[in-house]
Amino acid sequence: MKMMNKDWWKSSVVYQVYPQSFNDTNNDGVGDLKGITEKLPYLSKLGIDVIWLNPIYESPLVDNGYDIANYRKINPMYGTMEDFDELLETAHSMNIKIIMDLVVNHTSDQHEWFLKSKSSRDNEYSDFYIWKDPKEDGSEPTNWGATFGGSAWTYVPERKQYYLHCFAPGQPDLNWENLKVREAVYNEMRFWLDKGIDGYRMDVISLLSKRQNFPDALPGEYDYAKSYYKGASNGPRIHEFLHEMNREVLSHYSIMTVGETANTNVQQGKLYTDPSRQELNMVFQFDHMHIDYGEYGKFSDVRFKLSDLKKSLSTWINDLGDGWNSLYWDNHDQPRNVTRFGDDGVYRVESAKMLATLLHMMKGTPYVFQGDELGMKDVPFESLDQYKDIETVFMCQKMKDNGESEETIKKYAYLSSRDNARTPFPWNGEEGSGFSDVKPWIDYSPDNKFINAEDELKDPNSVFYYYQKLIRLRKENPIIVYGSYKLLDEEDSDIFSYEREYEGKKLLVVCSFAKEKVRYTLPDDYKDAEILIGNYENVLKTDDKNIILNPYQAVVYLTKE
Repeated sequence: MKMMNKDWWKSSVVYQVYPQSFNDTNNDGVGDLKGITEKLPYLSKLGIDVIWLNPIYESPLVDNGYDIANYRKINPMYGTMEDFDELLETAHSMNIKIIMDLVVNHTSDQHEWFLKSKSSRDNEYSDFYIWKDPKEDGSEPTNWGATFGGSAWTYVPERKQYYLHCFAPGQPDLNWENLKVREAVYNEMRFWLDKGIDGYRMDVISLLSKRQNFPDALPGEYDYAKSYYKGASNGPRIHEFLHEMNREVLSHYSIMTVGETANTNVQQGKLYTDPSRQELNMVFQFDHMHIDYGEYGKFSDVRFKLSDLKKSLSTWINDLGDGWNSLYWDNHDQPRNVTRFGDDGVYRVESAKMLATLLHMMKGTPYVFQGDELGMKDVPFESLDQYKDIETVFMCQKMKDNGESEETIKKYAYLSSRDNARTPFPWNGEEGSGFSDVKPWIDYSPDNKFINAEDELKDPNSVFYYYQKLIRLRKENPIIVYGSYKLLDEEDSDIFSYEREYEGKKLLVVCSFAKEKVRYTLPDDYKDAEILIGNYENVLKTDDKNIILNPYQAVVYLTKE
């Protein structure tokens, strides 16, 4: 059997902090770096190893910081570079690592590079972005649609050309064909790595290499937007670029890297993550994020099929070869996992624990988005006007233009908006939620009064302490990190079960997705196995082989030596 390299990030648990919504210490309604530092003891108590920070750089916030105007400056609303240095030093003193968000497919249109690039066709930055002449009739160079609606091209009179932006017009795409662009990006990366950060989460990294013939998308080939995928995702030089980045920058530091790779299947994922190729440690894939898509893509009330979820998650574990897997249910771009995959009503707590069990016992590095450890659910905003997210605003207007009722639009927004993950963190159930003493940048969830950290920390049976135990078990049991993975009962429509095996021991994970009691027959090896963890106090056994699972029950068995 091939020996596995035991890199530190394989046994780590990553906690994603959305700084804007985490903790506001200067009472301006926006979370800040001092607020994160202040709450490090909370994160240390949870037991996490790594913090992933969403962008904190200078930005006009067209897309909440994913439009960077200066890679080396902290957005003043988050604080100062001194505040960041204090956060990094304090985190490291508590054995918590910090990884940054790296956004280098595009910059802000306020970045110095772009301001110079758009001014003329003959300056040193003129080729830093992707510029194309209009067609003969003056129209856009291609029919590509941008992620947030409209054309992916915007015209600039000074150059009499269009520039490409796969996202908002305020997010022009960098021209990675230009070596000077790559060298400039590598310098920005080294700035933070030399400060001592512990790695990068790389935003939309699979889009760096565009097909240079810039092919039109075919009618019906893609949904309402993102028709740039044909020409921009997993392009011909993407692996060359990432290998070069690894050689020039990443390999010189003891860090972790995870790339966000939209429109990428597992065979492509192998190329990004195969250690011998020296590109990335792992990627975020989207297959299980697409199993409930409907007419408007993610804005839908389609309920996922458990068989699709099993297939998607298991494929990415089993088919990556020597690559390493990342495990996540949600993040700043997705709705809350309890609403999406569990039950956010009667069984909110049980399903939050069940989903955590399923994920944390799998093979790969688990990611916890802030609030997951409280069992937070989607936000029941009363009005569509309360949504701030650029994607949600665009989609609500599109649905309205298509004649959808306000009731339908509100339902789709509740189930699908990115703002579900972005409301201020509920530190307590009082007015202001312990987040701020003033009106926050986005409204609080009305659920904060009964879903909050203060109450959870008082309750030994809370979701928080369940997450704490899962994280501790991962550190104590190498089988959870390094064991093989085998999906069981593939066709069962109520139960997701799988087996791990390592150094003569076996682990069985059984998770019910049903709202009623269901029977499960244990494999022979587990008749006398110990229960490692479960989200109910007891497991009802009818005999040596059969158990009755309560709604959303999870139980993990570990065989004896």
